Amino acid sequence: MAGGIGSRFWPLSKDNYPKQFLDVLGTGKSFIRSTYERFSPLIPDNNFLVVTNAAYKELVLQHLPELKPEQVLCEPARRNTAPCIAYATYRIKAVCDKANIVVTPADHLVTNEHEFQRIVSQGFGFLENNANALLTIGIRPSRPETGYGYIEVAKQNPLPDVAKVTMFKEKPNLETAKLFLGEGNYLWNSGIFIWTLDGIMNAFRNFLPDMVMLFDEGKDAFGTEKEQEFINRRFLDCQNISIDYGIMEKSTDTYTMPADFGWSDIGTWGSLFTHAKKDECNNALRGKIVSVDNHNSVINIEDGIEAIVQGLDNCLVAYRDKSLLVCRLEDEQQIKVWVEKLK
Repeated sequence: MAGGIGSRFWPLSKDNYPKQFLDVLGTGKSFIRSTYERFSPLIPDNNFLVVTNAAYKELVLQHLPELKPEQVLCEPARRNTAPCIAYATYRIKAVCDKANIVVTPADHLVTNEHEFQRIVSQGFGFLENNANALLTIGIRPSRPETGYGYIEVAKQNPLPDVAKVTMFKEKPNLETAKLFLGEGNYLWNSGIFIWTLDGIMNAFRNFLPDMVMLFDEGKDAFGTEKEQEFINRRFLDCQNISIDYGIMEKSTDTYTMPADFGWSDIGTWGSLFTHAKKDECNNALRGKIVSVDNHNSVINIEDGIEAIVQGLDNCLVAYRDKSLLVCRLEDEQQIKVWVEKLK
């Protein structure tokens, strides 16, 4: 899934060049490139599908030259994750009757790729005897994080390899996040899913029947030259709903695999700060910057621009493409609201 714009990462992430195509950690690879390479030992190149906004198709192919143009599925508009996943599922169904499917955002960080690949392989193994299971990877929390949704499982010590989901929890406030961490039976919701083709199709039929009816209208078009015309005409009629709200929270066949492979969605400047290299004053600096008496701050300036920054503590300064952001790091959750005001 590579169609978002990462508005909480403004001004680095914008409509014309969103987060999944950026190298915000200075690794030499974009997020989408790293995601592809993380999965390539498990999945043949021909079996990758990227669902993105039509405006980003050429960007996807630039970052993933191993893929063919027909492997990039183009949404004419953003309709959240359930229609995105339905689109990919119908394409897969058009070319094969049976499949194991893993769904992932294109813009996450994983530092232990070998452990990640072991967990995904273990998930595929779980499906062998649980074909209707909807499996999500839950991340063992390391701190009381307010920027992630949580997965509650029954209290067990230790957590098993696969646990039945009790409930999904929305992003909590700090006090609630601390309670979750203390309870020991809550996991971060990574947004990475593993299921069979039949399992997810059954779930769509049970919980999002209107969406199934819509896509069924074009079932003969998927995998043919008529597919894009159908999608352009009917995708806008899809309900704007996430896979979590639409299916995962309603299903009684929802499971999670507790995991720890150095995951972060790098969805905010704060999460970037956590993973970035720091100077001697605990600042995360990127660009041609003279930093004077700054502490615990993020200063990110695009190439070709010079900056002198002095006297900040726990602040964020970011400049890209003639857009400037200066705020307190503790207020980063407001960035999305401020960007809307700017528009």
